[in-house]
Amino acid sequence: MLRSTVFKSALLLVPLGVAACGYSQEEWDQKVRENEQLRNQLAAQRQAHKKCETDYADALADVEELKKRLKERGVNMDNLAADLAQHRKALEEYKRRAEQLDQIRKRFELLRSKLQKLTQLGLKVEVRDNRMLIQLPGDVLFDSGRDSLKKDGEEILGQVANVIRSDAELSKREFQVAGHTDSKPLAGGQFRDNWGLSAMRARSVLTYLTGSGDKGGNLDPVHWSAAGYADTDPIATNDTEDGRRKNRRVELVVQPNVEEMLNLNSLATP
Repeated sequence: MLRSTVFKSALLLVPLGVAACGYSQEEWDQKVRENEQLRNQLAAQRQAHKKCETDYADALADVEELKKRLKERGVNMDNLAADLAQHRKALEEYKRRAEQLDQIRKRFELLRSKLQKLTQLGLKVEVRDNRMLIQLPGDVLFDSGRDSLKKDGEEILGQVANVIRSDAELSKREFQVAGHTDSKPLAGGQFRDNWGLSAMRARSVLTYLTGSGDKGGNLDPVHWSAAGYADTDPIATNDTEDGRRKNRRVELVVQPNVEEMLNLNSLATP
C-alpha cells in the first residue's frame, strides 16, 4: 500500500518538475524527441565513420598487395613514378616545341606570301638546302661570259627591288646574292675561271640593287652581301644545253633569322 502511494506521488511530481523548469509537457516531449533524433544521427555517423576507416584500411591493403605483385613482376614503383615524371616533362617540352614550331611556320608562310609577288614577274621562289631563295635566270641578266647587266636584266632587278623596298619587313631582312655558272671552263679572259665570273656577276647584281637614283634599286647595302659559287651548286645536269642554261643563274638568298634556324624543307610542303 505504501509502495503504490509512493509511485503515484512520483507520477504527480513529473509534471510538477516539468512545469517548474519552465517547459510545458508538449515542449518537453518535443525536446525528448529531438534528443532521440540527435542520438540516432550520432550513431549513424559513428557507423559511417567506422565503415570509412574499414574501407580505407582495405584500400591500403589492396595497394600494398598491388605493390607486392608489381615487385614480384619486376616493376619498381619508385622507378615507375620517375618514368611517369620524365614522360610528363617530355610531353610538356613537346608541346612547347610544337607551339614554337607553329610560330615559325606562320612567319615562314608570311615570308613566302610576300615573296610570292615575284613569281608574277616570271621568277622562281623556292626552298632549297634549308634556304629560301629567289632564282634569276643568268641568260636574262647577262650575255655569255659577261658580267655587265643587260637592259632586260636591269628592268627585272628594278621590279624585284621595288617589291622588297615597298615591304618594311622584307627590306630589313638579310640577303645574299649568289652567282652560279655551268661547268664549262672559261678560256682565260678577265675572269680567269668560273669562280671569278660567278663572283663578279653576283657583284653586278648587288651593286644595282643597292645603287641609288634611277640606275639602282635603292636597297640598304647594310642588309646585302655577295658570293660566287662557280659550278659547285648545280640544280640540273651539265651534260645538256638546257641543264647548263638552268645552272647559269643568280639567286637572291633570304638569310634565316636565329629563330628560323631549322629545317625549312619540312615546312615548305603545301
